[in-house]
Amino acid sequence: MKIDKNLWILIFICVINSLGFGIIVPLLYSYGKKFGINEQTVGVLTASFSIAQFFATPLLGALSDKWGRKPVLVISLIGTCASFVMFGAARSVIMLFAARILDGLTGGNISVAQAMISDTSDNKDRAKKFGLLSSAFGFGFVIGPALGGLLSKFGLQFPFYFAAGIALLGALAAAFLLKETNTKSDKEKKDAKPFIFSSIITALKMPVIGTAVFIGFILTMAQFVMIIGFQTFSVDKLKLEPTTIGLLYAGFGVTGILMQLCVPLFEKIFPSKAVILLWSTVLCLGAMVLAGFMTALFTFIVCIYVYGLFNGLRNPMLNAIIANHNDEERQGEILGVNQSYASIGQTLGPIAAGLITAVSIHAVFFLSALLILIGFLLTFRLKRKEQQNA
Repeated sequence: MKIDKNLWILIFICVINSLGFGIIVPLLYSYGKKFGINEQTVGVLTASFSIAQFFATPLLGALSDKWGRKPVLVISLIGTCASFVMFGAARSVIMLFAARILDGLTGGNISVAQAMISDTSDNKDRAKKFGLLSSAFGFGFVIGPALGGLLSKFGLQFPFYFAAGIALLGALAAAFLLKETNTKSDKEKKDAKPFIFSSIITALKMPVIGTAVFIGFILTMAQFVMIIGFQTFSVDKLKLEPTTIGLLYAGFGVTGILMQLCVPLFEKIFPSKAVILLWSTVLCLGAMVLAGFMTALFTFIVCIYVYGLFNGLRNPMLNAIIANHNDEERQGEILGVNQSYASIGQTLGPIAAGLITAVSIHAVFFLSALLILIGFLLTFRLKRKEQQNA
């Protein structure tokens, strides 16, 4: 696949954007403690971002259909920059919440970037490009936490200002280097249907798209259940040091990136994206079930890394399926709806994991496996709907 200049610039923007997010997330609790944030309220603080993103992301996607991708992406990155500055300069809990909500409201850069990929690709190479984009985001998330830890030595506020700086760099790169991919005429953009929030619900009624969006929600929730289980099991059962846990988690992220880069190979082997998703989900399910029985470090990490590998195929496949069955004039909106449900999955996963730990730490992995099983069964429906709409 020949990668165009615009795609490389977009990948660069995605790396530095996710890098900024990865830098600040591990520091939210320790920084928030200065303002009275505790174990319970840090969850609410984290959820405020996801809830704001749930409502804003499809709106920003729809605006990118109407105004163009580039201006919406620039505005989104500037909003992220401003939110990090607000967080670093905060003097109260209210300021912390305002900063996270602002970041959620302007956090539509993921879906806009996906829409730009969809604009410039066809059904044959769309999944490959989505895989590269997912790898770019994953790379930032992997190295971000480690960098945040290093930067915190200069003060807890410093990483937030650094994250603001690289978000601004992304905004400048988007403004001056990126080419607009929504090439519809001004009249076509003006005549585009206005966004209505009911599309968050009506999108689920679309035969192929709705099923793919819901599978993405379920599997995202399963992933974030697993992440909580990974953290609690590593600390409470394996008694690992924070540095070791960080390295192991980075390795988990790398496995997903490696698999996303192998998307073209899987597309040559398997007849459809739904079939790739089906088999990858089976392997993720097996890995989670086995992880629930593990007590030794090596076998536990093998299960987690096998899960990380094949979970890496989820987003490229689902995003490509959604884009392939979507109207061109609604790419930003529907991909935004997909990201909205993913953000809720990221919120509900840790909450569900926290509740199930009252039973046992091992039960967290079985809960993740149950969610994956639901996603696996829904994949049969997705495959059937794809065949009906072919």
